Amino acid sequence: MPNSTTFQGGLLSGVDPSSFTTSDPLRLWIIQMGIIIMMSQLLQPKVIAEVLGGILLGPTAMGRIPGFTQHIFPSQSIPYLSLVANIGLASFSFIVGLEIDLSTIKRNVRKSLFIALSAMALSFALGVAISIPLYHNFIPSSVKYTYFMLFIGVSFSITAFPVLCRILTALKLLDTTVGVVVLSAGVCNDVVGWCLLALTVALVNATSGLTALWILLTCAAFTAFLMWPVRIALLRFARFTGSTENGPTMFFMTVTILIFWACSFFTDIVGVNAIFGAFLAGLIVPREGGLAIALTEKLEDMVSVIFLPLYFTISGLNTNLGLLNNGLYHLGFTFAIICMDFAGKFTACTITSRITGMSWRESGTVGSLMTCKGVFSMFVFEALVLTFMTTPLVSVLYPPERRVRAIAGGVSRASTGDPDEDKSDSVSPMTDDQPWRSRFTVVLDRSDHMSGMLVATQLVCPPSLKSPLVATLQSNTSTRTSDKVKMPEISVGALRLIELSDRTSDVMKSSAVDTLIRTDPLLNVFRTFGELNDIPVSLSLSIVPYDDMPGTVADHARRHGSQLLLLPWLSPSSNFSNTSEDLSGPHSPKIEHNPFEAFFGGSKHTGKSAAVIHSHFVRRVFAESKTDVALFIDPAGTGTGSARHIFCPFFGGPDDRLALEFVVQLCANPRISATIVRMSKSSAESGAVERPSLAHLEEKASIEMLDSGYQMPILPNTTYPDTFYGQADTEMHFQSETANNVLAALSRIKFSDHSSPLPLHSAIQLASEHKPVLVVVGRSRRLAGEDHTSELQKILEERGCVGQDVIRKTIGDPATAFVVSGALNVDTD
Repeated sequence: MPNSTTFQGGLLSGVDPSSFTTSDPLRLWIIQMGIIIMMSQLLQPKVIAEVLGGILLGPTAMGRIPGFTQHIFPSQSIPYLSLVANIGLASFSFIVGLEIDLSTIKRNVRKSLFIALSAMALSFALGVAISIPLYHNFIPSSVKYTYFMLFIGVSFSITAFPVLCRILTALKLLDTTVGVVVLSAGVCNDVVGWCLLALTVALVNATSGLTALWILLTCAAFTAFLMWPVRIALLRFARFTGSTENGPTMFFMTVTILIFWACSFFTDIVGVNAIFGAFLAGLIVPREGGLAIALTEKLEDMVSVIFLPLYFTISGLNTNLGLLNNGLYHLGFTFAIICMDFAGKFTACTITSRITGMSWRESGTVGSLMTCKGVFSMFVFEALVLTFMTTPLVSVLYPPERRVRAIAGGVSRASTGDPDEDKSDSVSPMTDDQPWRSRFTVVLDRSDHMSGMLVATQLVCPPSLKSPLVATLQSNTSTRTSDKVKMPEISVGALRLIELSDRTSDVMKSSAVDTLIRTDPLLNVFRTFGELNDIPVSLSLSIVPYDDMPGTVADHARRHGSQLLLLPWLSPSSNFSNTSEDLSGPHSPKIEHNPFEAFFGGSKHTGKSAAVIHSHFVRRVFAESKTDVALFIDPAGTGTGSARHIFCPFFGGPDDRLALEFVVQLCANPRISATIVRMSKSSAESGAVERPSLAHLEEKASIEMLDSGYQMPILPNTTYPDTFYGQADTEMHFQSETANNVLAALSRIKFSDHSSPLPLHSAIQLASEHKPVLVVVGRSRRLAGEDHTSELQKILEERGCVGQDVIRKTIGDPATAFVVSGALNVDTD
């Protein structure tokens, strides 16, 4: 009873909140945890920050502050930290096992074993060599040289498996061929290393040397037991509980966690570290239906945020670099240890990897990764230096563009799609004989963009002539030859983009693209849409970092020979006056605000709203894409309707001419009509709407051919003369069909001219006369005749919208004006 009331008042009673008591260790643990998490944010990758943070918190730096260690990290509290840290390390090993596809390890087991054993052999030999001067200079004679030699040799041989997994995860290499080989070699290295360590301990303790052999045989038998009967039983249990179809159930989660801890317990009591059993438990979890990915998503945040920093920080807390106080004497031995350890691992792994068929670049990457060390060895400074070297070496030797993904089925690629060939060389560009765009790329990323993208796709892809709707429309209109539209074969490629973040589950998704492309809900909706509308649809899925998304979009359009790229963007009109709102269009990154990244400059997106970030993405797509781009801005609640009207204000410039050409193609759809208005200021000279040269027309017609194209006088209702043809050969026959298609589209377009001192205001008013309306406007102001900056500023002020420079630069002045007014926009470039 007295013990329960001692701290009842807590801080208000004058009790030191950092004081440690075994009856209430939580308070100090929270303080320690907060400091460790903050220190782990200093550098990238985090494993370096965690180890370095532990060293700084230990006797090397902050431990020299009087009272710091006694109050923040007293010796009595370390066992509690260690317990939580080891729980986290085992959980992390379990997640790593979930991430690895067992079939990839089976394919690489011989290669990995060869690499691991060769590296251990050379490293052990170098460790034995360096142990001689170390023993004579630092070790008392009471310690037998044989035991010390074995310990140094094993320390040189071991690759730190937890550190290796942490680096592979941070660099997103776990789904690559190099990552799979290195991880498999790391598993072999870890098992053999622990067996050698057990042999060393057995010899030191004067027990039988057969202990290590028994440990090795026991681990092999236990692994076989897990890989066959337990793995098969767990798969059947997952199907029985419905976890493979609907995600892991509570019952399945309970059984899986029990198996995880049982495996960790068994490998720990037989003399191998518990992390090996946790890794094996992760390997046997079924991959069917994305079950392993779903399980990872439930566990990864707590492990990576709380548990792992504890483990690596505690390792650094036990390190005192101040002991290297004898100048060049100690530094010389440290340098020799670093060089020999690195040379042994790097040389052996690189050569053996090359022998097994890997390229020199991949072989060097394997060698660099296998040199990472854990700070549980006696050479802490050496381990820190080698681990710190691993990340930059891998980044140089194995950059993202050279990485090869390891897929279970044997296909290696970063993204996948339907089995289409590269069509970039086979698709001819648009010409006067082939004026229509027939190949489109549609970008999908979020469910709330789907309705807009379906509308845009339906607009650019005219319905089949066999459909009842088209037959009815054509029966109610003129049956002239010019109205019998014949369109080229339409093809639409849907590109599903998913951001590859630092989460382990996202890395796992990137290695399961072949499965995701069949199960992704957005792609399934688009596939059904294509089938219902008789549109040939090819599906692709790419999981890439956010910064690589614009290049991925541009490259996909190039490889598939697309003639128009459709990008979605939800209309920001509802909250246009506040760019801090989530106006996120496609591919808005998962912004995780980190004040430490802002302080240390670790994030490129710090302080930027989602709208600004997305605007930069769109502008990069415009800049990098060699294909024409249409940005579809979709106001909420816009329906498709049975008929549509397009409003196209023509201000001048190449992008407006492209928009004009695009409107003509859209009007090939019998359901679409359009109004094209030549907008100009009152003081400007009246001009003519320019259209491309698409047909041979009579010279006496009211259309005059100029070098830059045909010029049409602006009339409220324009009629067009019949076309005439040359000799009745195949080429002229095709040209006649092309002219029919163009004139059929032009018959549904009304041309007019409008002059106003405020052309943007007038254009908005003219567009509002048609409901619903689709506004098609050019984006760029390059070579345009007039500047609308001052008028746009007035429009923004009238509607209380200020500070929209980024969005205005993205979609242009006219488009910005229409977006503010709430109109629907297709912004072409």
